[in-house]
Amino acid sequence: MRTTSTIVRVRTHGQGLFEITRDIQDWVRDTAIHDGLLTVFCRHTSASLTIQENADPDVQYDLQTFFKQLVREDPSLYTHTSEGADDMPAHIRSALTDVSLSIPVMEGRAVLGTWQGVYLFEHRARGHERQVVLQLMGV
Repeated sequence: MRTTSTIVRVRTHGQGLFEITRDIQDWVRDTAIHDGLLTVFCRHTSASLTIQENADPDVQYDLQTFFKQLVREDPSLYTHTSEGADDMPAHIRSALTDVSLSIPVMEGRAVLGTWQGVYLFEHRARGHERQVVLQLMGV
């Protein structure tokens, strides 16, 4: 059994979904681990991770629209507003989604469905450099 880790840096330009599937698949391939379990972890409280359809961009648009309607950016609703109107809503959106994913690895590839992609979901209005930790355990 081997374990290896890396950090993927994702530059965002504001709210949205940023696909990182290729970065993940390339790194998994380069590890030469054939079978195992990949953990993908977002090191932030105002961004998250999701596995979603990557064939139709309308899916990402609709997800973003839904979360904006579900968690309003209205400072009068929150106590924690020190970093702007999008601050607490970003934390809530992150809490409603995932900051960690587990993905099986088989034959040297992360096993995703035909239309599945891994996304960093940026919940803040301005861009950030986000860090996503990848850790793979296997043989």
